[in-house]
Amino acid sequence: FFLEFDCRPPIIFLGVTLSTMTKLKSTFTAVLTLLQCSSLVEASTTNNNLQPSRIKGFLKHPFVNDNKNLASAVSDISGGASALLEDGTDIEAIEVSIPLSQSPAVQANPEALLMDISMLSDILMDVIEQEDPNVRKLYDEFLSYGKARAENVSDGKPLETMIERAKSLSNEECLGLCRAVATALNLVNAAEVHHRMRSIKTYEKAIGERGLPGPLYHTEDSVKGSIQAILDENEGVSKEDIYQQLCTQSVELVLTAHPTEVNRRSVLRKYRKVGEDLAYLERPDLLPFERLQATFDLQGLISSLWGMDEIRRVKPTPQTEAAGGLAILESVLWDAVPSYLRKLDAQCISSLGKHLPLNVVPIKFASWIGGDRDGNPNVTPCVTKEVVLQQRLKAARLLSQDLTDLESQLAISSRYSPAMIDLANSVSYTKHRQELYRRVLSHLNKRLMKTMRACEDELEEYLKPEEMASLRSRTPSLIDEIDDLEPIYKKEDLLGPLTTIHESLVETGFELVADGLLVDVIRRLHIFGLTLVPLDIREESTKHTMTLDAITQWLGIGSYAEWDETARLAWLSTELSSKRPLFAASNLRKLGFPDSVVRTLETFKAASELEPEALGAYVISQCQTASDVLAVMLLQKQMGMTAKNGNMMRVVPLFETLDDLTNAPQKLEELLSVTAYVGAIKGKQEVMVGYSDSAKDAGRMAACWAQYKSQEEMVKVANKYGIELTFFHGKGGTVGRGGNPALYRAVLSHPPNTINGRFRVTEQGEMITQNYGTVQIAEHTLDIYTAAVMRESFTKHVDPKQNWKDQMERVSEVSCSDYRHLVREEPRFVPYFRQATPELELGSLNIGSRPAKRNPKGGIESLRAIPWTFAWTQTRTHLSAWLGVGAGLSSKDANDMETLQEMYDQWPWFRELTDLIAMIMSKTDFSISKNYDDQLVDKTGGVMELGEEVRKKLVETRQAVLDVTKSTNMAGHHVALQRASSLIRSPYVDPLNVIQAELLKRLRVYESQDELTAEEKEEFDTLKNALVVSINGIAQGMRNSG
Repeated sequence: FFLEFDCRPPIIFLGVTLSTMTKLKSTFTAVLTLLQCSSLVEASTTNNNLQPSRIKGFLKHPFVNDNKNLASAVSDISGGASALLEDGTDIEAIEVSIPLSQSPAVQANPEALLMDISMLSDILMDVIEQEDPNVRKLYDEFLSYGKARAENVSDGKPLETMIERAKSLSNEECLGLCRAVATALNLVNAAEVHHRMRSIKTYEKAIGERGLPGPLYHTEDSVKGSIQAILDENEGVSKEDIYQQLCTQSVELVLTAHPTEVNRRSVLRKYRKVGEDLAYLERPDLLPFERLQATFDLQGLISSLWGMDEIRRVKPTPQTEAAGGLAILESVLWDAVPSYLRKLDAQCISSLGKHLPLNVVPIKFASWIGGDRDGNPNVTPCVTKEVVLQQRLKAARLLSQDLTDLESQLAISSRYSPAMIDLANSVSYTKHRQELYRRVLSHLNKRLMKTMRACEDELEEYLKPEEMASLRSRTPSLIDEIDDLEPIYKKEDLLGPLTTIHESLVETGFELVADGLLVDVIRRLHIFGLTLVPLDIREESTKHTMTLDAITQWLGIGSYAEWDETARLAWLSTELSSKRPLFAASNLRKLGFPDSVVRTLETFKAASELEPEALGAYVISQCQTASDVLAVMLLQKQMGMTAKNGNMMRVVPLFETLDDLTNAPQKLEELLSVTAYVGAIKGKQEVMVGYSDSAKDAGRMAACWAQYKSQEEMVKVANKYGIELTFFHGKGGTVGRGGNPALYRAVLSHPPNTINGRFRVTEQGEMITQNYGTVQIAEHTLDIYTAAVMRESFTKHVDPKQNWKDQMERVSEVSCSDYRHLVREEPRFVPYFRQATPELELGSLNIGSRPAKRNPKGGIESLRAIPWTFAWTQTRTHLSAWLGVGAGLSSKDANDMETLQEMYDQWPWFRELTDLIAMIMSKTDFSISKNYDDQLVDKTGGVMELGEEVRKKLVETRQAVLDVTKSTNMAGHHVALQRASSLIRSPYVDPLNVIQAELLKRLRVYESQDELTAEEKEEFDTLKNALVVSINGIAQGMRNSG
């Protein structure tokens, strides 16, 4: 066969045979048997330059010979939810409570994953060897050191050898090696994503064979499993209760452009295609030539990945960031959401006996991309309008394609309901005289084309001529036919006719037709509307204060900034109740206000000119007083955005520091005491809780306790005033910024009575790619969110005992003091942080449009939480996630430890918090961190000694956590995740860390020089490129960054 098709590249032999052999019971026996067919090998090597040593080398791959060890390591699942049989007994299952986009989940058939990794790695190495054999040689050498270290971490020799070898590499060799390892890591990630879905399917097939088939997964963290768990745990809860909860609850996922996604979109698309190709190669129905061609395609794809420039050369604009968000919406979520809701509907019928109503939207999306101007001068009023217009244009195009497909499907010429006949008669003449459904759909489609043209006309103000030409070329040219039509801007204008069509089909016996694409389109409209996602706006409270101060001085009534809170509240309440505006807003620039004030006012003016559907919440960062909220209400009123007019944005205070969280209940009470405000919000209030900045301000433990207490008290205040309170959780991907890979357990462990079926949360940076990178993974993520919020509503939360609360007060106070002493008071800390991490060099990444600091002249306190966490993640120190924890959990009083152990055993919130800290600490690497110090930190001034003190704190914190959990394993419930990660990823990440430390050392030598020669500049550029690649690679290896 190989001779017949002239298989030139040696990897084709591997690609074709190994992908099929994964299905065999004993994969490696099959490979060995095949290799013994000497005639085939000889024929192949003679005619196709296929080297037997290369194939046999596969058996010596860093992971293949550890197959049994890995299989046993990752099959030991501790903690999490279980898959259940109908009789309640556990069965062996994939790891649940870990979103598929985050957990390696390789315990099911790990041999298949290792085979995929080996095949991809071999293809990459063949490509690299053709270009630069030396890089290939270095890759093999350094990976062998990494593997040796992963096999025996206590053996320091492999790391020492790696460090010494790194010193001898040229700058070009460093760049080549970093590129090779980083590319290989990305391929590992692609293989894992594919393997996670393969594991799910294998597991579900086994469940089906046991007589437990279902549209959703038979695990506890799926809606299917959660329904059963609710019925088992709650006597008196009926299926109708669960159904009503599911129909009324709401999960809103807010996409943000926080700069933690290090990869370019074009690169991400190619790695996604790698996973798709792996899945295609496993199809049992492929013909030999189809399998061969698919392998060629995979080889070509990896070759193109190696040939790409993975470095962002230009810092992205808010518009390009928004385009990235649109790409996920268009390429994944547009299909994933209706597909998931179709499965959820089927599950409701199966488990609860009822259909999910078409207008029920348990999952919604929103966005900050293009609206978040907090500390980002690049997000202007014009940018916000442009982003909204682009979203509307994209929505119109997607819906137009849907209507075109519907028009093709609904070629029905008889049996219509009276309402449908009336609707068709209201449409002007078209070519569809007899086919009324097509007549209406054609008309609606033309109105959508008018919407596209209207958006394009408005975008002409913001785009370059060549951009406009490209934009217009994608819209059908039907000028004459759409001139007299009205564009569609509101989803009701489409929902009404489509609902009439659906009802007509059902009434006239075409139920199966009605339940097809039409249902998906109706659900898309309910979720995405005509703008894809509503856009939140975020701005600092000080901007509003400065604006009102300029206005009051212009009015001649004094300085708003100098008034106390009582005076501010009195004036704001009066003005909110007044019918007159503060000033004529026709031409803001003629009023003589400072540019910053005009820009703030123009933001409100731009918002007032947009459709209410296009906007979500107005979030106030650094919100500290009730007047901060009323100020935004007044500025909205000035531009005609009021509750009466139906276009007022809901105002959301963001409490993000320790003091702000502590004072939040009191400020909420002051706010809800203002009659004019309560009258405008119609009984609903949203409050955002900041996880990132509070942790950066006070440390993880103190921040979490402050968040717990603050939410608990704010709920009491809201209940007092009869207000429905929704919390908006501003979390990042990392534990240090509030993230939790065990999403299901994290939702269930929230403070009692703080969710109540309403959950709003940010999805940031690399987590968007990980959670929604493919349709299948996105569906699973949506299922976990839906199941968790549903289950939480029926969960009997543990009410913490008073001595537990007292203990948390002690822990919080001690941990906060320990954290702040090092970060704020220790004079050596700032020099240490900037020397021992790549914090100063992170700007080279060009990963976000926003500056790294709110105040460019500020120090650590003004550094954003993302680069703060990102820097510590790169060095495997993870200091931001655990600093202060050890001091808080340690005590000389034996009673304290006894209480903490009781809290861990009996209080889910505390247990989940402790397990998360344990998990992130298990990812720290003492020796890697020390190498950064050895290579980069000054040996004078006690800075070097501070590094030793930090690592001493790390050891003490590890011991304190082990004492509290009464465990010997730091990973806790995440043990499977960590074992797989250390065996699969560490051999790649270790060399990157070592090379990165060496690169930073060399770069800083050049940076210390006043002037560089042409040759030195060239070397400097090479070093910078290598550093960026190393940062990208480590971020991919850690699977989160900021």
